[in-house]
Amino acid sequence: MYNERVMKEFAAPKNVGEVEGYNAIGTVGNESCGDIMQITMKIEDGVIKDAKFKTFGCAAAVASSSVATNMIIGKTVDEALKLTNRQVIEELEGLPPQKIHCSVLAEEAIAAAIQNYKENLEKQGN
Repeated sequence: MYNERVMKEFAAPKNVGEVEGYNAIGTVGNESCGDIMQITMKIEDGVIKDAKFKTFGCAAAVASSSVATNMIIGKTVDEALKLTNRQVIEELEGLPPQKIHCSVLAEEAIAAAIQNYKENLEKQGN
């Protein structure tokens, strides 16, 4: 069902856990499959210095979280917002059609974390 790249990311995911002292958090879920993804980030001067995830879900959800967080570290907030689920799928060298929603969750979790970051900046008056 899964290709070798997806299984490699699932077996040894990168960026698992929670960023210490994070200033951005996004949690999303898919009710139909039960997958839940949370991404935390440390953003400084508009650049994502670190990103980690906690995912409850299948191999595709974990693999999508792993590559997506890896793809945004070092990027600006605006660059990270442009990350699409298609790019996550390409990085994973494909996902089965019934697992595409896992890559969408990664895109949505990143957007939710960045939205949280921006809302916190507004509250602080920045």
